[in-house]
Amino acid sequence: MGGLVLTLAPKERVLVNGAVIENGDRRSRMSIRTPGTKILRLRDAIHPNDANTPVRRACFAVQLVLSGDRDPHRTHLALLRQIEELSQVFTDRDSRATLAEATEALIADHHYGCLRALRRLLPRESRLFAAMPKS
Repeated sequence: MGGLVLTLAPKERVLVNGAVIENGDRRSRMSIRTPGTKILRLRDAIHPNDANTPVRRACFAVQLVLSGDRDPHRTHLALLRQIEELSQVFTDRDSRATLAEATEALIADHHYGCLRALRRLLPRESRLFAAMPKS
């Protein structure tokens, strides 16, 4: 099966090409076959005010591409730079693999895969901030 496969929980909402679509009362699965379709799970969405850390800002930038609010070609280089900057902080093997996955997905124009990979860094980033001495 080609394309993106979404499994939606009951009443879960997803943004497809700017339209909010809400699932019914049952779990469902849908295949998105049209290349270039802009899709964002609203449960994955980061509010602009919450894009206040480096990983969250990178996720938010990818989210804007997925929602259709930013041109993927115009933001491509900036996103690659953001991921490169993250690689200066996240130096462990797992994080490096995650950043490599995000980079590969971005290069292949698989923005959802890029977002999925970057989101895996959010708990690590939270732990790093929690471990910082309070001033």
